Amino acid sequence: MLTVNEYFDGKVKSIAFAATDLPATVGVMLPGNYTFNTSEREYVTVIEGELRVRLPGSDEWKSLGAADSFTVEAGQSFDLEIASAMAYLCKYEK
Repeated sequence: MLTVNEYFDGKVKSIAFAATDLPATVGVMLPGNYTFNTSEREYVTVIEGELRVRLPGSDEWKSLGAADSFTVEAGQSFDLEIASAMAYLCKYEK
């Protein structure tokens, strides 16, 4: 079963599905600045495009492109800067 999620006034949309190893979403983000909160450990991979991420506990921004990834533990928040539309895959682990 597929579940559609929408955030930030429709600027971020994803489709949730049961991947072979972990629950996952695949989505698109339009240009903007976003703060996400995690309830589970999240593994985020850039599929297409680029983003800048500021991970928990850091003041530094890191630029990532296609095939790059990052992990955020449960109960944390992270910031993203998106300059042009990009696609991502996110997997969730309890």
